[in-house]
Amino acid sequence: MEKRYGLPTAISMVIGIVIGSGVFIKGGKVLALTSGNMLQGVLVVALVGLICIICSLVFAELGSKFEKVNGVVDYAEIALGENYAYYVGWFMTTIYYPCLAAILAFFSAVFFCELCGMPAMDFANGTVSSQALGLGAGFLMLGYGVNMISPKLAGKLQVSMTVIKLVPLLLMAVVGIIVGLSSGATARVLDYVNSAEYAAATAGKSAFSGVLSGVASFAFAYEGWIIATTINAELKDAKRNLPIALILGSLFCTVLYCLYIFAMSSIGDVGTIIGTWPLGEALPRIAFSNIFGNVIGTIVYAFITVGCLGVMNGLIMGSCRGMYSLSARKLGPRPEFYGKVDEQNNFVIKSGIVGMMLGGFWYAWTAVLWMYGPDFMGGLHASEWIGWEPDEISVINLYAMYIPMFAAIMFKCRDFGFFKRFVLPALGILCCLLMCYCCWVGKGYKQIFGYLIFLALVLFIGGLFKNSGRKKAEK
Repeated sequence: MEKRYGLPTAISMVIGIVIGSGVFIKGGKVLALTSGNMLQGVLVVALVGLICIICSLVFAELGSKFEKVNGVVDYAEIALGENYAYYVGWFMTTIYYPCLAAILAFFSAVFFCELCGMPAMDFANGTVSSQALGLGAGFLMLGYGVNMISPKLAGKLQVSMTVIKLVPLLLMAVVGIIVGLSSGATARVLDYVNSAEYAAATAGKSAFSGVLSGVASFAFAYEGWIIATTINAELKDAKRNLPIALILGSLFCTVLYCLYIFAMSSIGDVGTIIGTWPLGEALPRIAFSNIFGNVIGTIVYAFITVGCLGVMNGLIMGSCRGMYSLSARKLGPRPEFYGKVDEQNNFVIKSGIVGMMLGGFWYAWTAVLWMYGPDFMGGLHASEWIGWEPDEISVINLYAMYIPMFAAIMFKCRDFGFFKRFVLPALGILCCLLMCYCCWVGKGYKQIFGYLIFLALVLFIGGLFKNSGRKKAEK
């Protein structure tokens, strides 16, 4: 495929995919899970960021050594062979990419409805407006359409949306902290840990149980950096530019996230901050309106909405290339068909159509079964075996898949030095294991096993198609 993207696009993909609705929505949830302890909330953000940076370093070293077709799938093949790479690619094609893209489309619609004063959703009471459902579906289809018809335009949109979404974060990170410190609001929030309310909320809990639960939830806010590796073959001077993009992008996001979460203390009332959970779409609007007034707060909220669409666009960029990454290895269903590059726009249109169909499936799952609230579809949503959060749990699933890949580096990359061959991958494995443990603590065994049963079914179906293309070619 054409070498169409430069270093700015790659960095923008990392920053652009990571920064989006996650930090704005999950911020209130993290502070609720830590019972209003602001410093523990910042610790959660920093801890997930450190995990992201360490894992980025491992992939950056692999990216400097190998350059093939499709990023993480290729790394999986190099580390553990074709079979493992296929199942990693099948998971990312059928679950990871379209699932996260669908959720971001839905969140974008919720933000847009809130911005326009239209009813969006009341998760606690199980209601979602038809406007939000329809608008989210429209955003999803539009995103896939732009990426398939004009991939160069999609890349330019990614850069511009990254700049737009940085504005509210930088404003709050700088102005919010200054206002909070000068007004005494930050001191009141920090002092909340000495209150009777905090003591009652944390009674019977271990000191860092909220931190562990918060890590599993906030991982979603960081996820996306690995998707930048999907444009490996389309990136100019990929061996140099990809590692730089992964490291700088992850580091930048970690620092900015920590400053933003701490700046939420400028609200001055812990009850208001944690009261926006479970979705928290109102938290940034409250914070910006308190500091800049309602007009500026609304404008900034519009920036956040556009930024959310930017994250969706980045995920769709990866989703459109999912089937192609499998077909390039002559694996999966009809590789000769889905691996064909369209001559008109030099893009894999058929692979993109499959991604759009899977995105539609996950949009229906998310918006109807999970997001629609506890009263819809009877007891299905209330059942934790089915009502797991697809965004958060699939992110942890990917970290679990990194573990054998990092372990393989220790055995196969003999030309690496001691630090790159042993220390860095070992740190990466510990980070991934911590993610899995936090998920177990935060979600519980019902959600975990319910998801694993679903995953096993998906991988079983993928196994049926694994060598179908090669068998057909042999005949």
